[in-house]
Amino acid sequence: MTMSEDMDENDTVFLIDDDPGIRDSLSLLLSLKGVRTQPFANAESFIETYRPEWTGCVLTDLRMPGMTGLELQSMLRERGVQVPVVVLTAHGDVATARTALKNGAFDFLEKPVDDTVLLDVLRKALRVDRERRVAATTRSTTDQRLERLTEREREILALIAAGHQNRDVAAQLGISPRTVEVHKARIMEKLECRSLAELIRVNLAAR
Repeated sequence: MTMSEDMDENDTVFLIDDDPGIRDSLSLLLSLKGVRTQPFANAESFIETYRPEWTGCVLTDLRMPGMTGLELQSMLRERGVQVPVVVLTAHGDVATARTALKNGAFDFLEKPVDDTVLLDVLRKALRVDRERRVAATTRSTTDQRLERLTEREREILALIAAGHQNRDVAAQLGISPRTVEVHKARIMEKLECRSLAELIRVNLAAR
């Protein structure tokens, strides 16, 4: 199976390396596997160009003139950019690898890297980015639904999601079980839920 069979068509590997020969060879390798690449000669140009709506992962060299791979990683983290970063270097050592991984690098690979290993790591990084974006979209949709609820409905939802029965909810809020049932029906309608289990999942997804 090629990488492209497990990818979204917009997934891109942002390839950052000051060596044009390495950029060309890696771009060729990935393109033969159906992977989109966008090469950059240095980390600064990537930072200047990057847009939050881009999907994919970063494959960066460690030692480059100007900003290093670790400095790029730190800057992305400071800016809240959650794109997976794979560090590729010919100068790997345990301390550097530990720093990269501690700072949130997806993986740390030493040159020369086996093509199969590299492709597998990149495929996983692309999948993680895709799943993260799907989860973020789901949270956004859930938050929009929750905004439809009144303050009282939010209170009742929290108690129901915590496992309390209608009678217990009524007692805690000083209202009748029938009123709780009416509110519950409205909550499920507003949140577009068809079961109690779905209601609880929506409440958990918003946390």
